[in-house]
Amino acid sequence: MSRRHALVTGAGSGIGKAIALALAADGHTVSLAGRRAAPLEAVRDEIRASGGEAFVHHGFDVTDAGSVERGIAGAIAQADDIAVLVNCAGEAPSAPFEKTDLALWQRVLSINLTGVFLVTQAALASVRRAGNGRIVNVASTAGLTGYAYVSAYCASKHGVIGLTRALALELARSDVTVNAVCPGFTDTPLIDGALDTISEKTGRSREDARATLARANPQGRLVTPGEVAHTISWLVSEKATAITGQAIAVAGGEIL
Repeated sequence: MSRRHALVTGAGSGIGKAIALALAADGHTVSLAGRRAAPLEAVRDEIRASGGEAFVHHGFDVTDAGSVERGIAGAIAQADDIAVLVNCAGEAPSAPFEKTDLALWQRVLSINLTGVFLVTQAALASVRRAGNGRIVNVASTAGLTGYAYVSAYCASKHGVIGLTRALALELARSDVTVNAVCPGFTDTPLIDGALDTISEKTGRSREDARATLARANPQGRLVTPGEVAHTISWLVSEKATAITGQAIAVAGGEIL
């Protein structure tokens, strides 16, 4: 199972990039899916420089069924059936509930939840054909609890965990497992955007805002993208065959 085809959405930066690098280091051929070519190409070059193999699939819009179907078909044609699917594309804008308009709500759910549905549905037949298939959805601790000012994000990630559990039961008698990984506050460009927003709205420094987020983790720090990636590396291995339908928090004890 070590050298198989893995497709990662949102693979150009942050957690998605870390996942792609970890899977490549494990020996997988990695299809890097995302909307923008440049960051995906940079990740591909890094993988190839380390002796791995990766392919870029840019213009991959998880909110558009046609784009998803074309991207999945292209990845299969280039690297054979997809044995490992990691849904990582996501967005986390913040706004008070009363200022969360319908456009923001629909955009967040479209990317974070409907995107997981569209990509998984398009890839599932291929994952079945590959045998010992693995589907991992990157959710969030926001899918396990609530946070203020990110109601759309929380709703979308709760939905991802519900979808994960339902599909895991549907596929339980097959050789496909379906799990979710739920990072806490993680040191990524997504957090950088949140820090900018907090600083702008409260007048606090970015360093103070970062310290506040770190304190949510009982370990007193932000999670690293690599820690999330290593969890996924284990979940897609043969060592995790009996693990399915789970929502695993990678959050230093924030969620118990």
